[in-house]
Amino acid sequence: MERLWSPWRLEYVTRGDSTAGGCVFCLETQPEAASLVVFQGSACYVILNLYPYNNGHLMVVPYRHVATFGGLREAELQEIAVLTQRAEAALTEAYRPHGINVGVNLGKAAGAGVLEHLHVHVVPRWSGDTNFMTVVGEMRVLPEDLGASAARLRPIFAKLANART
Repeated sequence: MERLWSPWRLEYVTRGDSTAGGCVFCLETQPEAASLVVFQGSACYVILNLYPYNNGHLMVVPYRHVATFGGLREAELQEIAVLTQRAEAALTEAYRPHGINVGVNLGKAAGAGVLEHLHVHVVPRWSGDTNFMTVVGEMRVLPEDLGASAARLRPIFAKLANART
C-alpha cells in the first residue's frame, strides 16, 4: 500500500488541547471565528475551515457544545442534515467541484482536531487536487483566500435558505 503524506496536518496533532482558551467552535468565546461564518441557522451554523483541504472547505457546527451525535437534540440533528445538504448545493454552485467529501471525525483516533464539539466537514474535491505541493513542498495551493470564499458563499446560502422557506 502506498501512502500519501500531508505534513501540514501535523499542526493539528502537535498543537495540544484544541479548547485551551475556549472552544474554537463556540462563537461566544471565539468572536474572530465569526468572520468565517457563511450561514447561521437556528441551531447550527456553517463556517469555512481555517485549515482547509481545498477552497470552500466548510463545516456544519451546532451552536451548542456537544461531542457526539448521541448528544444532539432533535432540532440540531435535523438542522445539521439540512445545512449539510445546503453546503453541498452551495459548493456545487460556487465552485463546480468534481466531487464532495462529507464526513465527521469523532475522537482523536478518528482524526478529530476538535474533540469535544461535533462538526461535519463538507469538502469540495477535484480530480488531481492532492498534488506534489502538499506532499513534497508542505504547502497548500489555494487560489482563493478565506475572505473571498466567504464573500462567494454567503449570498448563495442566503438564496438557498430563502428558497426553502
